[in-house]
Amino acid sequence: MLNLGVAAILITFLVAFGIPHASAQTEISDTVVVLHTKSGEIVIELFPGDAPKTVENFLNLTEHGFYDRTVFHRVIKDFMIQGGDPKTKPGGYKELREWGSGNSGHNIPGEFNTIMHKRGIVSMARGLDPDSASSQFFIVHKDTPHLDQNYAAFGRLATNSSYVTLDTIANLETGGQETNDIPYTWGEAEILKAETRARSEIPDLLDLGEPDRVQTPSVEVPQKYSNDKLGFSFNTPTGWLVQEPQKANPDTPDVVAIGSKIGGFTPAISVSVEDTSGMSLAEYAESIKKKLQPAIAAGTLQITKEENATVNGNQAFIRVAKGQFDMPTGMINVMFEETTLSLGDKFYVITYTNSENDFEKTEPKYQALVSSFQVVESTTVVPPEEYKEANNGNEDGGCLVATAAYGTEMADQVQLLREIRQNVLMQTGSGASFMTAFNQFYYSFSPAVADWERQSPAFKQVVKAAITPMLLTLSVMSHVDIDSEQQMVGYGVGLILMNAALYFVAPALVIIQVKRLLRK
Repeated sequence: MLNLGVAAILITFLVAFGIPHASAQTEISDTVVVLHTKSGEIVIELFPGDAPKTVENFLNLTEHGFYDRTVFHRVIKDFMIQGGDPKTKPGGYKELREWGSGNSGHNIPGEFNTIMHKRGIVSMARGLDPDSASSQFFIVHKDTPHLDQNYAAFGRLATNSSYVTLDTIANLETGGQETNDIPYTWGEAEILKAETRARSEIPDLLDLGEPDRVQTPSVEVPQKYSNDKLGFSFNTPTGWLVQEPQKANPDTPDVVAIGSKIGGFTPAISVSVEDTSGMSLAEYAESIKKKLQPAIAAGTLQITKEENATVNGNQAFIRVAKGQFDMPTGMINVMFEETTLSLGDKFYVITYTNSENDFEKTEPKYQALVSSFQVVESTTVVPPEEYKEANNGNEDGGCLVATAAYGTEMADQVQLLREIRQNVLMQTGSGASFMTAFNQFYYSFSPAVADWERQSPAFKQVVKAAITPMLLTLSVMSHVDIDSEQQMVGYGVGLILMNAALYFVAPALVIIQVKRLLRK
C-alpha cells in the first residue's frame, strides 16, 4: 500500500552503488574457511581481489569465533541458505522472530562485482542500503542471475562434500515465509565451529577455474522474477536489484526492486500482497485513502490522480501522489504511483517511488513491470500449530512439549491439550490463574530444553518418553464437564496428585522393591 512509513524507509536507504569492471584474472586466497555443521563440512575459497574488505571482514569474524554456534536461519530450496546472525546462537535471542536481524556491530561497503551468482557462490547478505552488509552471508543453492552485481560475491564452495552439505541443508523442511524460512530442525543447520585453514591442508580441494562473470549486454533485456511462495511473477527492468525484505511489520513490502541512481535519487518498485478480507477493490482503495488523510491534512502529501482501470483484463485502481519528506540532507520532493490489482481473494499492490524531477523518466519501466505482472500458483507452506507454539509463541520462543511431539504420533495429543487449555482451563478464574503462574515457571526453562531437543534427536526421544504419561493423564480433562470453580480445583488437584504418583511415588516404590530383592 501507499504507506508513508515504508516510503520514508525506502527513501532513507535507496542510495547509489557502483559496479566495478571485471578483473582479467580472479585472485584466490591461500586461506580457506571451513564451516563444521551437523550436516557436514563446508569449505569456502575466497576472492580478495573482487571483494577485499568483505573477505577481510569474513576472515576476521571467523578467526574470532563469531560464527561458532550460529545457524543457517533462512533456508530456501533452489535459492540459497543464509547464516551468520549472532542472534541465532544459544542465548542470543528471546523469540525466533529476532533471527535475521543481528549483525557484528559494524557495516562494510558493498563491493559489488561481476562474479555471477551461480550454485555454490558465497555472497554477503544486506538490507536496502548497499553498504549495510555486516556478518550475515548466503550460499547460492541454484543459479540466481537477478542477484548478479547487486550483492558482494566473495567466495565459493571448494569441495564436492561441501556441495553435498549445501544440498542437505537446503532440503531441510521449513514453514516458508510464515516462519521466515527457519528450518524446523535447525540443529542440522548449525555451524558448530568455523575456522581458517591453508588451501594446502584441504586434500580434496577442487580446481574450479575462473568463476563465471557477467558480460555487459549490448541490448537491455528485462529479467523475469518469479516468487512461487507468494504466487506471482513479473519482468524486472534490466540492472535492477530485487530483494525480499524480512517482514519487520505488516507494512513491509513483500518484494522490492531497486534501480540505478538518477539525479541524486534511487527509484524503487515494491510489491505487497494482501488478503481482500471480503472487501471490494473500491472499499480497499478508500480504506487506504483514509490512512493517508493525516498527511494530506498536514500538507505533506497531495493526491494528483485516482482512477479505475483494467490491467491485463483484471480490475485495477491507480493512485498517483506527491509529497515532501524531511530527510537528513534536507527536504526532498517524491512522487508515487500505485496500481492495485484485484485477483481472486488477494490484492496485489505495486508501488513506484522516485524523485519528482525524474519520475517520468523511469515510469515506462514501471508500466512495463505492471503489464508483465502475472499470478502463478502459490506453494506457501502454512506451519502446523505445534510448530508455531514450539517456535513462535509469546513465551520467549520454545515449548519443550510441542517440540518433542512435533512430527510424531503425539502431535494430536498436544493439539488436544491445547484445546483443553483454551476451552476448559481458561474459562474459569482458578484455571486462568493457575495457567498464568504455571507459564511463568514453565517458560523459565522450557526454551533451553527445547533448544537441546533440536540439537540432539536422542535427547528429544528421552523428553518424549518422559512426557508421555503426563499427556495421557491430562487428556482426562477432555472427558469431564466442569461447571464451577470447585470442580476445576478438584480435578486440578486430582491430576497433580496422579502425576506425582506416576513420576515420584511409583519410581520410589520400584527402587524400594529392587533394594529388597538385592538384600535377599
